[in-house]
Amino acid sequence: MNAYDFDKTIYKNDSTADFYFFCIKKHPALFFTLFNTLFCAIRYYIFKSGSKTQFKQGMYSFFKKIDAESLAEEFWEKHIGGIKKFYLKQQREDDVIISASPEFLLSPVCHKLKIKNLIASKVDPKTGHYTGENCHGKEKVRRFYERFPEGRIDRFYSDSHSDDPLAEIAKESFMVKGESLSKWNEGHQCK
Repeated sequence: MNAYDFDKTIYKNDSTADFYFFCIKKHPALFFTLFNTLFCAIRYYIFKSGSKTQFKQGMYSFFKKIDAESLAEEFWEKHIGGIKKFYLKQQREDDVIISASPEFLLSPVCHKLKIKNLIASKVDPKTGHYTGENCHGKEKVRRFYERFPEGRIDRFYSDSHSDDPLAEIAKESFMVKGESLSKWNEGHQCK
């Protein structure tokens, strides 16, 4: 089985950011939620206050003003072209997507691509609140083994070293930049 991060790995951008701006275009009044998002980002990234999950919950508070699930479906009708060609050429039936993005946001695109295995952050599309932790870093490994107790990753693909924990449990790992793939950096490569 091959495992993939999603944002900037098989999708060209950050899907959550693209979705946010898509929602603002559909509902211009959401523009004013940018100030809350900026405040949450400054509090987390500059003042190191709170967890990443708390930061994202604050950012996702705009979900209370929209039908996020319906908009996610509409979003992927227009953005599915952002799926990278390298992925489409090598896609396998048992692929696993492991992402920090909200599960409800990625479910429609996984359905369109016939990807059966999605592990992502459990975020309530009505409130923006998490059930559990943000699916990031070591949490991705925990969630992988929770879903596949005897699972083995043949090849893992990501754009970020925040995914070193997953790279370490895969037989082979690849860094993705655009459409280019390279072996995971020495020292991070699996044994």
